[in-house]
Amino acid sequence: MSRLTVWHDGDCPLCRREIALMRRLDRRGAIDFVDATDGDASCPIDRGALLARFHAREDGQMLSGAAAFAAMWRAIPILRPLGLAARQPTVLRVLERVYVGFLRVRPKLQRALRRREANAR
Repeated sequence: MSRLTVWHDGDCPLCRREIALMRRLDRRGAIDFVDATDGDASCPIDRGALLARFHAREDGQMLSGAAAFAAMWRAIPILRPLGLAARQPTVLRVLERVYVGFLRVRPKLQRALRRREANAR
């Protein structure tokens, strides 16, 4: 199995938590996680685009949104069945709709988590 590269928003408290979980689950080290907010990070497309949506490169193909999540899930054995199910067009369309809905509320969730983190200090 080839390595998967995942770009994430290291400034986003939601993303940091999710990537931390994915790193723990990726016991085989099959995924290269790249913080797209790092000025030294290699970005195959515009950095703003990388930060606006979740992106991954699987077998040389750039994926975004639900397709990128599905690729990440396929690389993690415990999540692989979900990632394989997402190869079905209908499943992927539903996941993409859910993801687009999440993107609409993401700024509010980020603000709430940032406030929570600030209050915890």
